Amino acid sequence: MNTLVRQMLISALLLGGFAVIGTAMVALTHEATAERIAANHRARLLKSLHLLVTPEMHDNDLVTDMITVTDKELLGTDKPVRVWRARKDGKPVAVIINSVAPDGYNGRIELLVAIRQDGTLLGVRVISHHETPGLGDAIEAEKSNWIHSFDNHSLKDPDPKHWKVKRDGGVFDQFTGATITPRAVVKAVYRTLVYFEKHRDELFDRPAEPMEEIRHE
Repeated sequence: MNTLVRQMLISALLLGGFAVIGTAMVALTHEATAERIAANHRARLLKSLHLLVTPEMHDNDLVTDMITVTDKELLGTDKPVRVWRARKDGKPVAVIINSVAPDGYNGRIELLVAIRQDGTLLGVRVISHHETPGLGDAIEAEKSNWIHSFDNHSLKDPDPKHWKVKRDGGVFDQFTGATITPRAVVKAVYRTLVYFEKHRDELFDRPAEPMEEIRHE
């Protein structure tokens, strides 16, 4: 084997070795990063859920005790909606339903609606919206106390004809210059309660879905 051929072979082997090492390093970095991202996502999600169902209320893993359901009419979207279940000593405590108000002033408003096993509301939070700053964004808990007006209400309190903003003859406040936004949220919360009432047993009884099969829209 002449010198030129030997040098070419050595160069090829070195390049191949570097490629293998580089690929391995990228794979290891990706794996470590993916695990860290997943852990951070889980922590953020659990923090949001615990705003509505506090840690002392349950002893199961809220994040993994989750299913998806679909009901465009009552849950505001034709895509799967996530439902987290809270239990204590194996008994149902509450659900948190990731429903949608599709008719906000500037589009869909994504909600977390927490409902006790008896059908009363633990609370509601807005987790995504495009409403007008200074007007419609008062639906955020950080901007006003309005969202807390749902606490402890149910399908019977108020009665169905009063599950509206005051301008429409209901009991919930609207915002000055922005009625469409609170109207959409009130309607979505009411419909989520209706969904829960219709599917209460199923929501608690269904086996949890594998995490990899759960997709957030």
